[in-house]
Parts: sequence; C-alpha cells; structure tokens
Amino acid sequence: MGASKGCMAEIQEILFDEQAIAGKVRELAARISHDYAGKELVLIGILKGAVMFAADLMRCISLPVTVEFIQAASYGNGTISSRDVAVNKEIHTDIKGKHVLLIDTIIDTGETMNCLMKKLSGKGPVSIKGVALLDKKCRRTVEVPVAYWGFEVPDQFVVGYGMDHAEQYRNLPYIATVKTTE
Repeated sequence: MGASKGCMAEIQEILFDEQAIAGKVRELAARISHDYAGKELVLIGILKGAVMFAADLMRCISLPVTVEFIQAASYGNGTISSRDVAVNKEIHTDIKGKHVLLIDTIIDTGETMNCLMKKLSGKGPVSIKGVALLDKKCRRTVEVPVAYWGFEVPDQFVVGYGMDHAEQYRNLPYIATVKTTE
C-alpha cells in the first residue's frame, strides 16, 4: 500500500469483516430506534472518520431523523491522539429542544467526543449521547456518556471503514490493525 508524508503502514490483521460490521450496525440501529421512538432525534456524525458508520447507521434507523456533520480531529497524520481537538466544521441545524446522538467510529481517549459534547451542550439540546462502533477502553483519558457501543478493540491502531492512517485506508470495507513505521 502507498506511503504518505513519510509514513508507511501495512495491514496486519482484519478484526471485523463487512458482515460483522453490518450486523453490529443493525443491532445498534434497532436499539436507537427503540430508545428514541416518538422523539425528535438529530444525528451528528464526526467527520471524516465516522462517515461510513454514520451513513450505514442512519439507513438502519427506523425513525425520521435530522442528519448533520461536524468535523473535528485529534490525530493529524500520527497514530497517537494529540489530545488537542480542533473543530474545523460546525453544524448548521438548530438542536435546541432536540435529542442529539453524536456518532463516531471509535472512542479512543474520549477527548474528541468530550470536547464536542461540551460544545454542543451549549446549544440547548434536551439530551446528548454518543454512539461508537469501536471502543478502545484501555486508552480512555476522559469518560464520555456513550450510550451505544459496538465492539471493543485492542490497544492497536486500526484503520478501515472510515478510519485512516495519514488519510489512507478509509475506503476499506473492513476494520484492521496496521503495523506502522513513522
């Protein structure tokens, strides 16, 4: 696979294939559909990493929803979170009085989700919770109210299904660990 900005990575092991991911997305969507029945729900995907998960999740939710995206990042081109979260794109939907579900593909340190929840809470939603396909609990530095989890992952850098290494591998239909040399 190609190099970017002096970094090379190679796929080590596929952790979750397309079928496993699809099954977990349907399971999470069913729970969300049940829990938010009759409520006004706004889904906010965190760009760029959550684009695939957010798209699949919203298609499986059986409720009318409003969809938004916010862009935030804490990795840059590295494999370790900088813990410095930059918000590069804001939402334009009024979330006052609505239920908000913030979508990310992976919760690592929790810093990005925590920062965005604090920011969005100031806009007056009735509730704000998180959903993440992957949970890397061993790396958590701040606890965040994530109500819906998919899979727990080991303390290894993962790519695919929207997640990248130096902006590559987002297009993989599966989630895999990578061996990196930086």
